This record gives sequence, structure tokens and C-alpha cells, in this order.
Amino acid sequence: MTSRPGPRDLRASDADRERVITLLNEAAGDGRLTLGEHSERVERAYAARTLGDLEPLTTDLALPSAQPIRLDSRRPVAGIFSRERRDGRWVVPEKFMVTAVFGEVVLDMREAVLQSRRVTMLATLFGGTVQLIVPDGILVEMTGTAVLSRQSGNPGVQQASLPGQPDLPVIEIRAMSFGGRVKVVRPRRSRWRDAFSRRRS
Repeated sequence: MTSRPGPRDLRASDADRERVITLLNEAAGDGRLTLGEHSERVERAYAARTLGDLEPLTTDLALPSAQPIRLDSRRPVAGIFSRERRDGRWVVPEKFMVTAVFGEVVLDMREAVLQSRRVTMLATLFGGTVQLIVPDGILVEMTGTAVLSRQSGNPGVQQASLPGQPDLPVIEIRAMSFGGRVKVVRPRRSRWRDAFSRRRS
């Protein structure tokens, strides 16, 4: 049995490199990096093969929540009397925990990297809300126990496999909810944008 690569060992894409270089350019522009430091880090970014190669290039330039690539995804995500958000380019582990206690947790999967084809989210809610933003091409399953709670959205909208895509990624939400809410959001492209794209093509 082959071991699953960790977040640091996942291959970096051109888009990942450009995210890092954008922050490096901003840091050089406002004086946080010298021209020499900027040149050296940009060279390392272009040569990076994995996400782990890219991560240290910006750790001293922005807070963890503002990093262009986030590899701290094994830590529980908690919104306790507060709002916590995970978005941008972040690695979603095979299994992770989410807690919302009279607070809100927003998990935006639109630019995330799924470490497994099947991801399990263990959610505990006490009067809180968990909002999951997922793009087309990712299935969502919801199971668990709910007391005086509610679910919204249409997580099963893509439960049937699409033609030519028999093995779509799945996010399973196992929720234990007491007076909480789980909300699944699938952003839709605007009709105006679609019409504009068709006119240009």
C-alpha cells in the first residue's frame, strides 16, 4: 500500500508559483524585501516543485490567514463566538474537524486542493453555523445527528455521476448539531457573464 503524500509534498502548479510571486512583488514594492532578496526568492519560486518548497518564501511577509498557500489544514477549524474562514489555496486533508459554537465557520473549496478523492469533515455545532462553498464537480454528502438544527442548500445536487466523470471527489459532512446550521453553497455563474462569453466566442 502506497502512502498518501503530505500537504508539503504535493506538486506545485504554475498558478501556485504565481500566487507566491505576486506577494513577493508586493513586498518588494513596499520595502519589505530588498531587490536582492526579491530576486533570490522569485528564482526559488520558479524552481519550486512542491507546495512545501513555496511555503517558506512568504512566511515572514504575511499573517498565516493571508498566506498565498496554506499547509496548516490539519489543525481543527473553530468558530467559537467568532467567525473563522478558510479560503484561497489551502490543502484539505482526508479527514478534519470543524467546530462552531455560537459562531460561524466558512470553508471555501473553490481554490482548495483536496488531498483525497473522499474527504470527511467532522462537524460539531452548538448554536453555530458551518457554511461550505463548493464548485461544480465536487459532490457533498451530509450525515449525522441534528437536534433543533437545520440544513440548507442542495448538497445532493450532483450525487449522480456526470457523463465521462464517474469518480468525482466527495466531501462527506458528518455533523453533530445542537441548534446549529449547516449550509452548502454552490456559486452560480451569472447569466450576463455567460451571455457575454458566448458573444465573444
